[in-house]
Amino acid sequence: MRLEAITWERLTEALADRAVAGKAEDGSSWLRVGVDGAPAARGGELARRVGEALRLRGRSVLVVGAEGFVRPASLRYEYGREDPDTYYSGWFDTGALWREVFGPLEAGGSGRVLPDLWDPVTDRATRSPYVELPSDGVLLLHGPFLLGHWFPLDLSVHLRLSPAALRRRTPVSERWTLPAFGRYEDEVGPAEAADVVVRADDPRHPAWGGLR
Repeated sequence: MRLEAITWERLTEALADRAVAGKAEDGSSWLRVGVDGAPAARGGELARRVGEALRLRGRSVLVVGAEGFVRPASLRYEYGREDPDTYYSGWFDTGALWREVFGPLEAGGSGRVLPDLWDPVTDRATRSPYVELPSDGVLLLHGPFLLGHWFPLDLSVHLRLSPAALRRRTPVSERWTLPAFGRYEDEVGPAEAADVVVRADDPRHPAWGGLR
């Protein structure tokens, strides 16, 4: 894939413009955007940037982080605290994401989305209230491994890090997760699956492959 340099500001504007012009593929009244990438790629920052740009364009936005939908510690740590296979396939509650985030945004859905479910620090339910996303609103979901679950994303962005950059930018205490991202590359191929690929090895100088 041929990539060209771009600034985060220009990327944000391009993604916001694409979202405003886009339509849900399944006839839903809401647009669902996913920002996929390892925590080291800082997908939450891009999601929040795009969200603000969309609000300036008059759209209602809800930014949701996958880290708010982790499973309880008893399940996450069933095979130890540093098991990369569990991190890849059992850490996040994808069923809850389907039920509480994507289900309400299907065609004919209620639009009532739960912004988070479980706090990984306190290991307790967050008890956050539901948020009603108005018709024509935009969901921005960010987190790792988003492209391997058939989520109904109308626009998907993958923040790509080379193995060296991923290792360099991941805290030492979290490097046990690195094999999970290698497995994700092998099994899902996120750079081929995403609508937009952004190389983020150098956080100051991103590059992208344009809008597909």
